[in-house]
This record gives sequence, C-alpha cells and structure tokens, in this order.
Amino acid sequence: MNMQAFPFENKEVFDLFETYPKKLQKKLLFLRELIFQSPQEVSEVGPIEEALRWGEPSYLTSESKSGSLVRIDWKSSKPKQYAMYFHCQTTLVFQFRELFPSLFKFEGNRCIIFHEDDKIPVKELKKCIKMAFTYHLRETKLI
Repeated sequence: MNMQAFPFENKEVFDLFETYPKKLQKKLLFLRELIFQSPQEVSEVGPIEEALRWGEPSYLTSESKSGSLVRIDWKSSKPKQYAMYFHCQTTLVFQFRELFPSLFKFEGNRCIIFHEDDKIPVKELKKCIKMAFTYHLRETKLI
C-alpha cells in the first residue's frame, strides 16, 4: 500500500484495507485522506480516531466529542461500489440531500454511495464530512 499523508496507527484498519480489491482500495484510501483533511479546518473537532466499528473503518471525534461517527467500506456483494456511512439516527444524510440533491447518490438515511468510476466532488464531500464531525456542536449551536 502506498504511503499516505495520514499513516495508519491502527493495525486492524490497515489489515482490512489490504483485503480490498486494489482499484477500490485506492478509492477508499482517497476517502480516508479526505476524512483526515476535512476537520483540520475546524479547530473544535480536534484529532480524529481511526478504529474498526461493525467491521468497517470508522472515524470518530473521540477527544472533542464534537461529531458523529463516519465509516467507509466496500462490500463484496456490490463489487463496483463503495460508500461513506453516517449514523442513521442523525439528520446528516437528510441535510446532505438538501444541499446536494443531484450531486451524490444516497442510500436511505445512512450513506453516500460511489461507483468505482465516479469522480468524487471533493469540495462538497469535505463539507459533508465537516458537517458530520461538527454535528454535536451544531446541534448545541456552538458553531
């Protein structure tokens, strides 16, 4: 696996990435980079913790508790797609739908789906990630 700007600190997550098909591994690594980049612009978020939750790479604001969990994964049952998942009991995916109604493909109230050949709208996806990582701050009107 190529050296990333944000090296893996969790061996279980690294090992899982190694199991993904190479083409999709690159796509998921790109999402991972965006996940680590996005909150750097919001000081209240603090460090992002990477862990396995429900067998998926998961990203949490463990220290600040400012946001909601973000997960990414690929499933062999849908081999040409991958996704970014958000907590289904939040209003996040609803908010993303309102902001970007035709830009992303959504599944229910839980994720944004990407096809292996999709061009990722980076600016807009980073906004979604920042919204997830500041979800609790925005709910309490601190930012």
